[in-house]
Parts: sequence; structure tokens; C-alpha cells
Amino acid sequence: MPGSGKSIVAAVSKELGIPIVNMGDVVREETLRRYGMITPELLRETSIALRKEYGPKVIAERVLMRIKNIDKKIVVIDGVRSLYEIEVFKNIGNPVILAIHASPKTRYERIRQRGRPGDPDNWEDFVKRDMIELGFGVGNVIALADYMVVNEGAIEETYKRVREILEGLQRNVRESRG
Repeated sequence: MPGSGKSIVAAVSKELGIPIVNMGDVVREETLRRYGMITPELLRETSIALRKEYGPKVIAERVLMRIKNIDKKIVVIDGVRSLYEIEVFKNIGNPVILAIHASPKTRYERIRQRGRPGDPDNWEDFVKRDMIELGFGVGNVIALADYMVVNEGAIEETYKRVREILEGLQRNVRESRG
């Protein structure tokens, strides 16, 4: 969910040399292409319109094009929203789901502080965005996660746990190669 702390996963991934592909970038780029600007409402409209026009897998399929150009055994895909998207990624590998969870109150405060284009400006817009995310099926993805990290405390704790998980995945890949 937005504001849960996925950027921690991105930071650890970068340190470990694991490439990151952000699914939200696809929506932001398409929003800019269609409207020439980004607002929370336009992002919502675009993400809904893309799925309506091209089906529930469209964003994952566009991300897949980017992943195919990466010559690594592990790639972090930031922002998977549905089991349909997981199915797309199963076509090229064995997806492992790492969910980062934080309470709505915590996530709202983080979003207000980061000021990213397209972030909600108020609690009502934040809740509306959450409902849309849940409507896409992100709750199902979280429920089926292989790993769950609760990010309510010190950032160092979350960072340490994420690093342990990603290093473990890297070890598994190395060992499976022989």
C-alpha cells in the first residue's frame, strides 16, 4: 500500500545490486502521456482506464518488457497490485512476494511528508486511493505474501529485516546454480 515503506526495499535492493522496476512508473508515464501532468485524480483515472481498456494484466505486461532487458536472476518489482499481475511474472520466473505493511495512519503521515507528485493531499483522498488499491486486489497479494514485514517502528528494524530477506533470496539463487 502507498506509504508502507517500499522505498526501504528499494534502498536495500540498490545496495545489494538488485535491479528495481517500479510499476507505478508505468502509470505515471501513461498519465503524463495522456494528460501532460500528474495529479492524484489523474493517476487514479489512468490506472483504472488502463485496466479497463487493456485488461487487469496490462501494467504488469508493460513492466515485463522492461524486466526482459535486465540480465539479472533477481529483480525487485515495486508495486504489484493484483494476483493477475503475479501471474504475468510467473511466465518468466518464480515470483517471491515481500509485503511491507504499515497502518493507515502511519502511511498517511509518511505520504504527507514525502510530497511525491500524485500523492493525496488530504485524508479523504488518501482513503479513496486505498479503496482503489484494495479494489485492484492488493489485499490478496498481501495475504499471499511469502514474507511480511511490519513497518511501524524504527526504520533500522525494517531495513535490517528486508536486508535479511533479500540476502537470503540471493543465497538461494547462488546455491540453485550449483
